[in-house]
Amino acid sequence: MHWINWAIVIAWLLYVSIDGIRRSRGTNKLEGYFLGGRSLPWWVVGLSVMATQLSAVTMIGTTGQGAVDGMRFVQFYFGLPIALVILGVTIVPFLHRAKVYTAYEFLERRFDAKTRSLTSVLFLVSRGLSCGTIIAAPAVVFSAIFGWPVGWSVALIGVPTVIYTMIGGVQAVAWTDVKQMVLVVSALVAVVIVLLLRIPVSPDAALHIAGAAGRLRVFDFNFKLSETYTFWSGIIGGTFLMLSYFGTDQSQVQRYLTAKSEDEARSSHLISAYWKIPLQALILLVGVLVFVFYIFVSPPMYYNPAQDRAVRAADPAAYAALDTRYRAAFDARQQAARVVATPEATAENRTAFALSEKAMVAVRTEALKKAEAVTGQPSKDVNYIIPHFVLSELPIGLAGLFIAAVIAAAMSAVSGELASLSSTTVIDLYRRWIAPDADDTHYLKISRAATGLWGVFACIVATFAATLGSLIEVVNRYGSFFYGSILGVFILAMVPRAGANGAFVGLILGMSAVAGVNHWAPEVAFLWYNVIGAVTVVTVGLLIGGGSAQNSDARPVTISE
Repeated sequence: MHWINWAIVIAWLLYVSIDGIRRSRGTNKLEGYFLGGRSLPWWVVGLSVMATQLSAVTMIGTTGQGAVDGMRFVQFYFGLPIALVILGVTIVPFLHRAKVYTAYEFLERRFDAKTRSLTSVLFLVSRGLSCGTIIAAPAVVFSAIFGWPVGWSVALIGVPTVIYTMIGGVQAVAWTDVKQMVLVVSALVAVVIVLLLRIPVSPDAALHIAGAAGRLRVFDFNFKLSETYTFWSGIIGGTFLMLSYFGTDQSQVQRYLTAKSEDEARSSHLISAYWKIPLQALILLVGVLVFVFYIFVSPPMYYNPAQDRAVRAADPAAYAALDTRYRAAFDARQQAARVVATPEATAENRTAFALSEKAMVAVRTEALKKAEAVTGQPSKDVNYIIPHFVLSELPIGLAGLFIAAVIAAAMSAVSGELASLSSTTVIDLYRRWIAPDADDTHYLKISRAATGLWGVFACIVATFAATLGSLIEVVNRYGSFFYGSILGVFILAMVPRAGANGAFVGLILGMSAVAGVNHWAPEVAFLWYNVIGAVTVVTVGLLIGGGSAQNSDARPVTISE
C-alpha cells in the first residue's frame, strides 16, 4: 500500500486514541466511568449507538454479502423500526428512571439474584464472542492483503482500542464514536462515487445489469423457516432480535442510560429507527456496484491471496485449467452484460446474462472447493472481496481513507462492547457476589482490569473467526442463539403473574430449546432462534409462575411507572 495511504491510517489511529484518552476527565467515579455522568446529549448517544452497529463486520462482511447475494440482506432490519417504537414506550423509559448501571441489575429487583446472574453470564458469553468477530473483520484485511500474521493484525486494532476504553470509559467511547461515524459514512459515499465513475456504463444500465443478476431483489415473501433472509423472518424474527438487542443488550442499554433525560434517551433511539435501514441499503449497494464493476474488469478467481498462492503452488496444472475456464466464463458474461445494458435488451437477453453468471459462479465454486482441499480450511472468501477492490482499484488516498474507516468502525464497535462487558462483569457479578461494600476507587481498578481481560479474550476469538464465512452472519448467529431467551426474561418482568422460579427455569429451557433446534433442525434459519427462545421462556415462565424463590421485594413493571 502506498505510503500516503499508510499516513492516513496511522494519523487516524493516533488521533482517535489521543482524543479518547483526553476525554477520561470526570471518570474518577463509577457513574462517570460507566455512564458518562448521565449527561451526554441525545445526538451523541444516537450516533454512538449507530457507530456500534456499523462495525468493521458491516464494512467488510455486509458489502461482501451485497456483492454475492445482493440487497436481500436488508430484510434482516425490517423489524428494527417496530422494535424501537415498542422499546421507546416500555423498557427505555423504565430503565432510565430506575437509575441502574446495567439492564440485568433490574432483574434482581423484579425476580432474584440467580436470574440476574444467569442472564448477565449469557450476555457476557454472547457479547464476548461477537466482540472477537468484530475485531476479526479488519484483521482479514491486513492479514490477507499484507501477508501479516493474523495475531499482529488483531493486535493493531485491539491494543489501541483497549487502551483508550480502559482509561476513558464510556464517555471516551461515545465522543470517539461520533468522529468514527462521520469518517465511515464519508468513506462509503466516496466509494459509491468512484464506482459510478469507473463502471463503463451509465448508472441506470449498471442497475439493470445488477437486477438481471438478481442482486437488486429486496423482498422475498416466501414463508420458509430454512430461508435466512425473507420478509417474514425480518419482520418477525428480526423484531424479536432487535427488541432484545436494543432493549436488553448492555452494549445498547448502557448508551441510552448515559442520556441526560428520558426524552433524550428516546430521541437517541429514533436516529437508528430512521437511518439504519437506508444506511444498510447504502452499504449493500456498495457491494452490488462492486459486483457490477467486476463484470467489466477481470476479477480474481480467488479474492483471498493466500488461497490463490496455495492452489497455484500445490497443483499448477489444475490451477491453470480452472483459470482458463474462469476467464472464458468472464468473457461470455461481459458480452451478455453489454447487451443487457442497451435500451433494446429483451427478456431473452437478460435470461442469457443470468445463465452466464451462473456458469461463472459454477467455475468459481469449483475453484473454492479446490482451495479447501489444498488448505484444509473453509474456502468462503466473501470477506475478501471488498479489501481486494479497495487496495487494487481505489485511488491513492481514498484507499487509505477506506482502510481507516474500517479500523474506525472496528474501534467504535469494540470499545462499546468492551465497556458493556466490563460494566456487566463488575456490577452484576463482582460487586454483587464478591465485594459488595468496596468504594468507587476499588471498583474502577477492577473495571479497567476487566476491560483489559475482555479485550484479550476478544483478540483470541478473533484469530479464528475470520475463517467462519460471512462475518456479518457469524455475529448475528452468535447473537440469535442468546438474544431471544434473554428477551423472554424481560418480557416476563412486565407480566404481573410471572415470578422468579418461572423466569429462571424458563431461561434455561429457552436456551435448551434453541440449542435443540440448532442441533436437530439445522435447516431452520438463525433469525427464528430469537422467536423460539423468547416464546419458550415466556410460556414456561407463565406456566410455572412465581414459587417460593420469588424476591419478596419484587413487583411487576408497568409501562406507566
